[in-house]
Amino acid sequence: MRLTQGQFSFLPDLTDEQIREQAQYAIDKGWAVSVEYTDDPHPRNTYWEMWGHPMFDNPDAAAVVFEVNECRKEHGSKYIRVIAFDSSHGWESIRMSFIVNRPSDEPGFRVVRQEGEGRIIRYTVESYAVREPEGRRYA
Repeated sequence: MRLTQGQFSFLPDLTDEQIREQAQYAIDKGWAVSVEYTDDPHPRNTYWEMWGHPMFDNPDAAAVVFEVNECRKEHGSKYIRVIAFDSSHGWESIRMSFIVNRPSDEPGFRVVRQEGEGRIIRYTVESYAVREPEGRRYA
């Protein structure tokens, strides 16, 4: 199963040059670029671990690609994404997000049915990855 979160998720994996071009687009817009990683890509898990510091006022997208590659060296078996934050008044949120690294095996998600009192039935989404403890979710 291929995780489809963020921009470009239905396309083949981006090359370093394509990552640089997208990061340069964000920088040209005045957005702060950051690199994040996780081993729990649940759709509601919006707070991934940050790699380094956000790159405010960074004029060169090559620095973003450098940070992505450094993160890959240490967390290459996890999901890594690049995000661009727009701090301008009225937005103050993520304007761009795309995955730049994936584990070799993406186990996917399952729907869990919970039955309550009466006829109440609740459904939740659970990642197959969380069956293993943190740090061992992807080999």
